[in-house]
Amino acid sequence: MSHKLYKNLIGGEWVASRTGKTFLNINPANSDDIVGEFQSSSAADIDNAVAAAAEAWKSWRLVPAPKRAEILYKTGEILTQRKEQYARDMTREMGKVLAETRGDVQEAIDTAYYMAGEGRRLFGQTTPSELKSKFAMSVRMPVGVCGMIAPWNFPMAIPSWKLFPALVCGNTCVIKPAEDTPLSTYNLVQCLVDAGLPAGVVNIVTGFGPDAGAPIVSHPGVRAVSFTGSSEVGRIVGQTAAGNFKPCSLEMGGKNAMIVLDDAHLDLAVEGALWGAFGTTGQRCTATSRIILHKKIAAEFTEKLVARADALKVGDGLDESVQVGPQVNQQQIETSTRYCEIAKKEGAKLLTGGSALEDGTYDKGHFFAPTVFASVKPGMRIAQEEVFGPVVSLIECADFDEALDIANGIDYGLSTALYSRDVNLAFRAMRDLEAGITYINAPTIGAEVHLPFGGVKHTGNGHREGGTGALDFYTTWKSVYFDYSDKLQRAQIDTGE
Repeated sequence: MSHKLYKNLIGGEWVASRTGKTFLNINPANSDDIVGEFQSSSAADIDNAVAAAAEAWKSWRLVPAPKRAEILYKTGEILTQRKEQYARDMTREMGKVLAETRGDVQEAIDTAYYMAGEGRRLFGQTTPSELKSKFAMSVRMPVGVCGMIAPWNFPMAIPSWKLFPALVCGNTCVIKPAEDTPLSTYNLVQCLVDAGLPAGVVNIVTGFGPDAGAPIVSHPGVRAVSFTGSSEVGRIVGQTAAGNFKPCSLEMGGKNAMIVLDDAHLDLAVEGALWGAFGTTGQRCTATSRIILHKKIAAEFTEKLVARADALKVGDGLDESVQVGPQVNQQQIETSTRYCEIAKKEGAKLLTGGSALEDGTYDKGHFFAPTVFASVKPGMRIAQEEVFGPVVSLIECADFDEALDIANGIDYGLSTALYSRDVNLAFRAMRDLEAGITYINAPTIGAEVHLPFGGVKHTGNGHREGGTGALDFYTTWKSVYFDYSDKLQRAQIDTGE
């Protein structure tokens, strides 16, 4: 089967990597389907991309923000027209079902329109001066060249979270998409180019983390870094950036808990658990990987969840009847398999799934059965460590206070959920769950683009994507003082007229 060769985008030109090497983007549901061939880039390619971005920044930062925003708005319109094709491309390269990849493209559309609106609202503050005939204000300034390292699970939505706010704020960008899913970033940036984005404002360099990602983080010409990925790699990114006094946004792992109390709407909670645990084949940082069940409803909930998990149709996401697609690559299958073996050794009870699917229709892809473990104790590794696969752990509790302790008893703090009809407990959950996101009577997945996205503890370093939180990362504050008294006035010293 013939396939297309894709090149890096540097300074508005499509160019081959200086390494002369390429890699294949292969459909995780069908190893016979080669999505494309991409450049295996190195530090030399990053040097060229950063130089192009630095040159483009000289003029891009001077384009009025509302004009920059118009390009984002046009990008949203172009994305809307191409949504179905881009969703199909994404399912081929990433695996998740079409309903989800359409949602991924829609998230990029939503982000384009939201950030376009911010082009007329990059507000600062005006404030009274302590001195006469003096005006004081603060304004947002662009950072400069921003380096971006994106993950494979939301290969268009997450690059849009990074690129669009950076662009509306007047920055230029060098982005390295995940090696498993580069095409969706190409599709996104192609819309920006077609909407009129000047050459060099966004540059794409494909390749692997150590070869192409690490040089972005350490490059002296990159003024800020945005990274989404594992906590292990994020720690290295953060330490490297800190050594160069470089702002760094880290969005990393999760071990997200859904609490289901005895007064919950049980069928609604089962629906939420099914979607939260097995949507995107469990490959979300916000996936529901722990379900904390009040002991009064645990047996009934478990029976219903297992029956629904058993009935899920696993297969190629291009088939509209499929509910759960493949995992993205063989490494993820091996990780899911390893954690299932660990869970059994720890004493957890496997109720369904627990292994890769390899026979018949599954033999050319990376498929794993939706998996449910019961009798899980809070301290088990299966309840503490991120699996990033369709594996969920059921943990019993006696009451809400114990559920809170279990939910918070992890290194991560991304997303949480509570199913209960008790409004007082809902407000306590909002206050007391240690997480960047809390849902009431909804699963741990489903964030919207106009609110801050991120977490606490090992999940992130305090910066947020989405909403105005992204603007805070992609701008720096400048305070401006305008003295029109026509004489020297000394703040904090003059006490007179």
